[in-house]
Amino acid sequence: MILLLINLISCVSATFVVNVTETSYQAEENHNITLEWTFTTKPDMSITSVNTLCSLFINHKHFVLFHLHDGIEVSESQNQQFLGRVQFDKYVLREGRIRLQMSRLRTEDSGLYLCDVKTNDGSSSDRCRLNISAAAVNREPQRPTVSPEPESQGWTGLYVGLGLTAAAVLLVTLCFALRRCFTKSTD
Repeated sequence: MILLLINLISCVSATFVVNVTETSYQAEENHNITLEWTFTTKPDMSITSVNTLCSLFINHKHFVLFHLHDGIEVSESQNQQFLGRVQFDKYVLREGRIRLQMSRLRTEDSGLYLCDVKTNDGSSSDRCRLNISAAAVNREPQRPTVSPEPESQGWTGLYVGLGLTAAAVLLVTLCFALRRCFTKSTD
């Protein structure tokens, strides 16, 4: 019974598995994002034994995002829409990670991404969804309807100031006129 359990555990631990680090990604147009998958490795694994095909699926169409054959990137198989926008981090491959950095995202990059990995230990795949929203459009700021423009506030202040000055001059003149009237009448 114990030997059967040990044999079962060794079979399960030798199973080759690919996992995506995030099942769903959200990004904005013209930004960058990193998609990452992990896979089981052995200490003696050779990078040249790794074959990877990462693709985008939209409406039953298949677009190659990245292709690695025997540890070497096959750039000719990459779809035109990803040319110059996908970078592969080869330094983490030995750790059992596929890391793809996508730059200058487009809304048409939205879809289901599948990464299939094959090594001498087996093959497996996992997928994630990427949704790219349109970039926010820079609009002219709307002018507030409640408060006036700063320029008109300056003119308003000038008019109010002139009006108050005129009222003060009129009041002083009226005071002097009334004082004269009262001084003449008391004489």
